[in-house]
Amino acid sequence: MANEFDAVIIGSGQHGLILGTYLAKSGLKVLVSERRLMYGGGLNTTEATLPGFYHNLHAINHFHVEHTPWYRDLQLSEKVPYITPRYEFGQPHADGTALVFGRDLEETLANIARFSPKDAQTFREWNARAEAITRDIFLPERYAEPLTATERADILGQSETGRTFLDICNRQPFEVVDELFENEHVKLLFLFKVSLFGTWLTDTMNKTSPMGSVIRAFDLETGYQLCKGGSFNLARGLMERFIEAGGTFWNQAHAERIVIEGDRATGVEYADGRVAKARQLVASTIDVHQTFETLIGRDQLPADMRAKLDGFKYTEWSLFGLHLALDEAPRFTASEFDENLQYTQKWSIGADTIEDLTNAFQDIKANRVPEIIQFGSGPLSTLDPSLAPPGQHSTYIWHVVPKDPELGQPYDDWKHEFAEKCLDTFARYAPNMTRDNILGQYIYTPQDYSQELINMRSGDIFMGAMSADQVMDRHFGYRTPFDNLYMAGSATHPGGAISGGAGYICAGLIAEELGLKKWWETEDLRARLGAVT
Repeated sequence: MANEFDAVIIGSGQHGLILGTYLAKSGLKVLVSERRLMYGGGLNTTEATLPGFYHNLHAINHFHVEHTPWYRDLQLSEKVPYITPRYEFGQPHADGTALVFGRDLEETLANIARFSPKDAQTFREWNARAEAITRDIFLPERYAEPLTATERADILGQSETGRTFLDICNRQPFEVVDELFENEHVKLLFLFKVSLFGTWLTDTMNKTSPMGSVIRAFDLETGYQLCKGGSFNLARGLMERFIEAGGTFWNQAHAERIVIEGDRATGVEYADGRVAKARQLVASTIDVHQTFETLIGRDQLPADMRAKLDGFKYTEWSLFGLHLALDEAPRFTASEFDENLQYTQKWSIGADTIEDLTNAFQDIKANRVPEIIQFGSGPLSTLDPSLAPPGQHSTYIWHVVPKDPELGQPYDDWKHEFAEKCLDTFARYAPNMTRDNILGQYIYTPQDYSQELINMRSGDIFMGAMSADQVMDRHFGYRTPFDNLYMAGSATHPGGAISGGAGYICAGLIAEELGLKKWWETEDLRARLGAVT
């Protein structure tokens, strides 16, 4: 029996729930449907190792969430508190030293100056520019439909700040960092900060950085935060707001077909026989190939859309995850050099030289598991005690790997051997990271999570490569060849990771195109960028 709604949204991750709530609060009857039993997508927190130890299996560090427009509009501070650590990035070194970047400029500069006074001065000079660029350009662009490259260049080219930003965006991040800094340790931690979630092996080697990651790395006022109690609490808060707004949620509802009638999307059919009719729109927040080839069918697509799908690129690497339940928190030898290392939100562990970094990058490019063990980690329960039983701790290892590496051995054997290599490396920097301290572990590989979250095709955590030809105005597109069918997921601007941007932006353009009365305020991007000095 068909159910009728104004809007049917496929996928209950961050974007689906944000979009659904905005539309429901606008007076539409909205359905959000989800293939899985649980909602939230990558906002996943589970007791993966032992009872009482909570692990964020996907999204851990959320960028500047408390200051996003949707967090404000949906009044999520009442439901979803965030933790903003004083120290954001830390890097222990084999020689017993450590470098820590915090939120306070003078403290961070003093830490850098221990390695290079010249690099500290460089950071000071660029920080002054970066704070303004992040505030006036980067963040406004993150939550607005992007301008064309030509119009963007014309507007930003009228100001010194805009020209500086465009120049940096058109250069390779690795090259910029290598040119600006002289000290090896400073270069390494800065590259880690530039990269997304510590995936510095690949992100910093891109030819350009259109979204401005290098600038963001100089900025200290904005940064990553931790959702208190685990990332799933953001999903919970979003779902509660959606239900309060009158929304309907179907779980275990595997979308089987988007119904197209006369070039118009009119509903969704599900594998269990349910049909959701859509009077005004259907929106997909899942990957582009599942949306158009599986749910619509390649034969129904116009030739240009088929070509667009064929040319769409997915991220070439993925992440090997190792989640740990600990009796005590990692204790770094280098904490004697800088005690605040113990409390930084993200650790860069394993690489001591630029040569280590470039060798690992070459291994990834050649589809080999890197010889150099280098990973991101963090003291989660030290910063948020609710993630582990009293007096005990949880942490993680995220290591960049090829999506389908050449191994020469059974995958299951390899993943356990690789986990041991990661732990051996951890113990070189934190000697208490022994088997006696590790109470439980959970290995989470691309093969595992691409089966659980099938829109992360082959382990692509971003649902599409965030390369220069697929970001900003070159993203996949919110609109489609079919009337009233929208894309609102990570393949659209501003891309993968926890930003909520795609759902928020799509809500605004849907409201305009359907003539809905918007209950929220949106910013005029052209005017904002035109005011940059």
